[in-house]
Amino acid sequence: MKIKRRDFIKTAAVAGIAGTLNLTGANKIYGKAEETNDLVAIMNGTPSRMFERAIAEMGGMKKYIKQGWKVVIKPNIGWDRSPELAANTNPELVSAIIKSCLDAGAKEIVVFDHTCDVWNLAYKNSGIEDAVKKAGGKMAFAHEEKYYKEVSLPKGKKLKTIKVHESIIDCDAWINAPILKNHGGAKMTIAMKNYMGIIWDRRFFHSNDLQQCIADCCTYEKRPVLNIVDAYRVLKSNGPKGRSEADVVDAKALFISPDIVAVDTAAVNFFNQISPMTLDEVAHLAKGQELNLGSMKLENLNIKRIRL
Repeated sequence: MKIKRRDFIKTAAVAGIAGTLNLTGANKIYGKAEETNDLVAIMNGTPSRMFERAIAEMGGMKKYIKQGWKVVIKPNIGWDRSPELAANTNPELVSAIIKSCLDAGAKEIVVFDHTCDVWNLAYKNSGIEDAVKKAGGKMAFAHEEKYYKEVSLPKGKKLKTIKVHESIIDCDAWINAPILKNHGGAKMTIAMKNYMGIIWDRRFFHSNDLQQCIADCCTYEKRPVLNIVDAYRVLKSNGPKGRSEADVVDAKALFISPDIVAVDTAAVNFFNQISPMTLDEVAHLAKGQELNLGSMKLENLNIKRIRL
């Protein structure tokens, strides 16, 4: 299933990322003129090409990553699945993010996930381990509790402490790079839900108001400098792992923003054009907004929409 240009424009309107559509040139859809973009929504390119254009529209990676920094990139690598099955972040996108960070002057790039399937199989068969190494990054172990340290969440409602992976604690900056997909428990797993891959003790979440715990987790003081949502292939059903390619939609889109609530809101509304999913169903969005993690009011943001 492919989403056509007219459907993307319709999606942009429903997602709250439209306003007045002004077409400039052959294939550009601009937001408010002469303002810094809060969010970029882009469609119809390869994962790397969409990212390269989107990060340029956000001001370039040097705006977020400085010379000499140690940077963590946190994709979704939770599942022993190939890229075609859309259970994990696209390896081509992960590679492009690493290269962009290195070009910006980062001295070290670390990539990891606290996987659900056997960690070494998920790292390998997702294609991410190979992509990371070829791009100049390195994978970190995350499968044992010794790699995690307890941190305080003073703003959390259900969670007051969590154990966070040492790479996040020790880095200068981190980038959240989830895939957009359906999730049986949380309804959607995008940027906010991707936090569950940086912590150790997540069983508590599922029996103590999962939606609130997801929002609470995101109050950890070291926030991602960027949230990059991979919607190149979208797992529309049977998430978070999927069963076959019948669960996958060839959407070819990407969303990017420092605002984790806004990027997830736009992504959910985009997903809603593929398979029914309302913002109310994804309750951690509103809970995140209540905790001042970001805004669901996309009409108040400067958002640029692009079709390559």
